[in-house]
Amino acid sequence: MTVSSDIKAPEPVSKNLNGDAANGAEPDVDVEPKATEAKATESREETKKPLAPYGSVSSTKNIYRSPKDEDGNWTWVDEYPQDVKEAAENEETETYAVVVRNVKSQDSRKKLEAASMVVQSPWLKKALAEILDEYPGVACELKRLEFEAPFKPFVHRWTEFVRYMRRPNLDATTKAHLELLHDILKYEIGDSIKAFEDYVRNRVVTFEHLWMIFQPGSVVLSAHKGPLSAFELTDAEYGSNQCGNFLSLNCDCVDYSGKDFGRYQERMKIPEFIGTRKITSLNAFPWLFHDNKEAVAVALTKRGEIFEKLAGHHYKAYSGSAITWDRDGNEVPIQVSGRIIVDIDSFNRFSPYPCRWLGDWSAKDHERLTKYKEKHGLGESGQLRLTPYHHMLCRSRTRGYSLKLKKWLDFFVEQVGEITWNTNAFDKLVLPDDQKELILAFSESQLEGSNFDDVISGKGKGVICLLAGPPGVGKTLTAEAVAENLRVPLHTLSSGDLGSDSYSLEHGLTRILELVARWNAILLLDECDVFLEARSSHDLERNKVVSIFLRTLEYYEGIMFMTTNRVDNIDAAFQSRIHVSLDYPDLTAEARHAIWKNFLTTTTLETDVSDDDIAELAELHLNGRQIKNVLKTAQLLASRRKSVLKRSFIDTVLAIEKRRPGQPSS
Repeated sequence: MTVSSDIKAPEPVSKNLNGDAANGAEPDVDVEPKATEAKATESREETKKPLAPYGSVSSTKNIYRSPKDEDGNWTWVDEYPQDVKEAAENEETETYAVVVRNVKSQDSRKKLEAASMVVQSPWLKKALAEILDEYPGVACELKRLEFEAPFKPFVHRWTEFVRYMRRPNLDATTKAHLELLHDILKYEIGDSIKAFEDYVRNRVVTFEHLWMIFQPGSVVLSAHKGPLSAFELTDAEYGSNQCGNFLSLNCDCVDYSGKDFGRYQERMKIPEFIGTRKITSLNAFPWLFHDNKEAVAVALTKRGEIFEKLAGHHYKAYSGSAITWDRDGNEVPIQVSGRIIVDIDSFNRFSPYPCRWLGDWSAKDHERLTKYKEKHGLGESGQLRLTPYHHMLCRSRTRGYSLKLKKWLDFFVEQVGEITWNTNAFDKLVLPDDQKELILAFSESQLEGSNFDDVISGKGKGVICLLAGPPGVGKTLTAEAVAENLRVPLHTLSSGDLGSDSYSLEHGLTRILELVARWNAILLLDECDVFLEARSSHDLERNKVVSIFLRTLEYYEGIMFMTTNRVDNIDAAFQSRIHVSLDYPDLTAEARHAIWKNFLTTTTLETDVSDDDIAELAELHLNGRQIKNVLKTAQLLASRRKSVLKRSFIDTVLAIEKRRPGQPSS
């Protein structure tokens, strides 16, 4: 083959070891891309426009999620995804009464099952507004009314749904749409409805279908934190923890905040169980399943009425178990017997334990309470009266203070009782008549409200009484008898209750005086020598304590009794602040005779102690407290021998007491 002379063959190019052309020039293939890239960069810099200020463009920028890469990561990109399909719900689907969203079924009997459905029919919405009335979380006025599987509202209200369908006066469109929805539901939840009806008929249930019997808004019975009580169910949901699976019930009860009534939510759990269980054997079950539901409702309503009456602060008696709390906040039962103050407001303000914050009434609550007010008016305190329904939901416990234990506690409402007053307490007090009359005079006038005031308003309005004398002569008994005669609380404190440093004293005393004023109580500071002791130039901390106590007394407006064994060492500044000072000398034989006789007449056992025996016993140098202790021990000895209380038992106890070091000889 010949080659035309006009075409020149390419000259061979040799490369060195580094691959460069032998003549020192780089190959053409390397020169062209670099030149092109440089020109492109220059072109972009020439055409690049300045960006607008941050967030100033009045438009929307759409970006799209990219497919996941091999590592499962994705990012946001500008490109519109190519595999996007048109939305299934559009203007056409809006014309249908019900739109059902289906997914592949896990049930071997079905190919597809509904994940959710959208009710769009105005006729259906009107019917469902009545069928699902007051069902939590359902708002039938919405344009798109959605329900998620397993369609709990329809399971709970299936009876109402069927009853509504059978109405004879339904228009044709409503009836057709209801039948359409009925067919959908029968296919989707027909098995659940049959199971529910079977459970109701046989009063048993499985854990899997436990949610079916708990309809939101229904009344649930449970011995949660006390005796059997009623709660209104908010919702029920399955959960699990380290102990296993459970159904959690969120329920509301009616409580009192110290100022207003309201709702408080409690959470209770029903642990998982195997097979079927009788519904009423569960630790929480619907009220409608109770065998005697009407009687239970009456009893709970009656207890709720007591709870409502205990609002505010009340001086009551109590006997039984109460609730306190340990360091971790766990409830601990404690036995209480004696006088208490029911006062939730003071509990919230002064106790070291958390208070219960109440929620507002629901719209339905307001409707019920308003209708009840229109018929019955307001309560004594000017508050809305609770309806019988709300009485049934009232908490079984109230809160207050035990005067005997000096503890803030939770008290069970049914164990709060009225006080049995000792009307003879003051008459049996062994004191000269003039002293008793003086004590009663200033106590009664102070409680009725004294108009006497200092130059400075609020200063010096209280009455301070100092009772001085040896132990066991009736100092403490005097304050107790006055409080019993006036039927007011007696709040007893010792120096140990208030602390010995200045800060603890001021904080504790201020708090106590505020409580005493609120309760209209008498304050007894027993053995208060540490506060009354004369100040010195050497002990600055004690001087602070005395000064704080002096200042507090100046502005105290109630009745205060103070007892001391060391009247000779009282600071001089106290003398002018004490209104009445009574000296209690050692008991005379006549006084001891009266004390022996008083205790013997109040003993629970039959006695065989003669007047001559009492006269002989009165010669023994015993104080009132010792006489009481001797008789108490002798009574125990008589009870053990199943005998009446004889002089011989008293002599036995006295003989034993003589062996105790430091006891006075007869």
